[in-house]
Amino acid sequence: MPRPIIEVNGVSKRYQLGQFGLSSFREETEKWMRRLRGAPAAPKADGREFWALRDVSFSVNPGEVVGIIGRNGAGKSTLLKILSRITEPTEGEIVLRGRVASLLEVGTGFHPELSGRENVFLNGAILGMRRAEIARKFDEIVAFAEVEKFIDTPVKRYSSGMYVKLAFSVAAHLEPDILIVDEVLAVGDVAFQKKCIAKMGEVSGHGRTVLFVSHNLGLIHGLCRSAVLLDRGTVAHQGDVGRAVELYNAGLAGAGTLNQSAAERDKTGEGPHIRSVRVTNPDGDALIHAAGGYEIRIEADRGQPHLGAFVRVRDQAGLVVQYFNTAFAGEDDVRRDHAPALFTLTVPRACLPPGIYQIDVELWLPEGRADAVESAHRLEVHDGYFEGRQASIFAGKCLALTPHRWNSGNKDADA
Repeated sequence: MPRPIIEVNGVSKRYQLGQFGLSSFREETEKWMRRLRGAPAAPKADGREFWALRDVSFSVNPGEVVGIIGRNGAGKSTLLKILSRITEPTEGEIVLRGRVASLLEVGTGFHPELSGRENVFLNGAILGMRRAEIARKFDEIVAFAEVEKFIDTPVKRYSSGMYVKLAFSVAAHLEPDILIVDEVLAVGDVAFQKKCIAKMGEVSGHGRTVLFVSHNLGLIHGLCRSAVLLDRGTVAHQGDVGRAVELYNAGLAGAGTLNQSAAERDKTGEGPHIRSVRVTNPDGDALIHAAGGYEIRIEADRGQPHLGAFVRVRDQAGLVVQYFNTAFAGEDDVRRDHAPALFTLTVPRACLPPGIYQIDVELWLPEGRADAVESAHRLEVHDGYFEGRQASIFAGKCLALTPHRWNSGNKDADA
């Protein structure tokens, strides 16, 4: 029995909330003046603590492809940062028996002033590779990333998609023993995502280990042999990927409505933030069970120019069966010259087979995501009528229903 290539033993990570750390020169001067005047000291940090991880333990064998799943705020990114040696655990230890390459955020490990070529060699050196090894793989890396024309351009001029393409290509081709990939692949286009997924399968086929984080449970189910389910910083399940997905969906099933404060949710920047998500029937009444159409009202705490929203409807396997984006709307529907704080999405017909669905909501600005709520609402679609037939006859046969019409006749009779 081979020794695990990754061992996580009782790992916990604590963060301090409130103000802490080194003071500025101005703050130190104010403290000194306060002492001279005999004034009371300024209040200190409130001492509140947040445990992102609590007593996390699991092991991974060489050559395994392991999915790490969990809701936003479950501790996935913190765990990957510890495994990547970006941050240290507060308690516990990790044992890594091999060279690690990680892709956690756009541009991680890249120096913006250096060219793509220079960053490839820099990243290889960080991984402990000799220059000759990197040079041998260089052409393959650039071809995979599809950035040949820009390889000698400073990466600060790259788009986020180009950044991710080159970063993933470097991480996957420089032969790490352990490859860690976060949801960052979602930045790339669909064709490149397929290339990355195929490459991860190839990497694992050569006996290397892959840790993969994604909210696409269908992808996790198809790519991974096992999974670790995190729930509020603890391991809820490790083992069979089907069972992990089942438990994950069971946890989401009780979510119902907006369930986390803005401070607890993964977000970028200072706002705007999602304040409420309400799903109603066409008459405006609160809706949980839907057989027809529905309406989703997304309220932000404040508006901002060019603010946009999108909605994903996922089935129990985590597959996205419906997708709505204000970028697809016309100027008459969503004005671009003012800052809406309320978005209303109207879906005239559900077009979904009976089942349980989760609705994810995100707010976006031109520079990136402002806020996101995973499973903001749970939608149960019960049996109804579709094209004059009971919708239940479609259950299990398709992901979504499409209005259609059949016609048949005798060819000879038409002649």
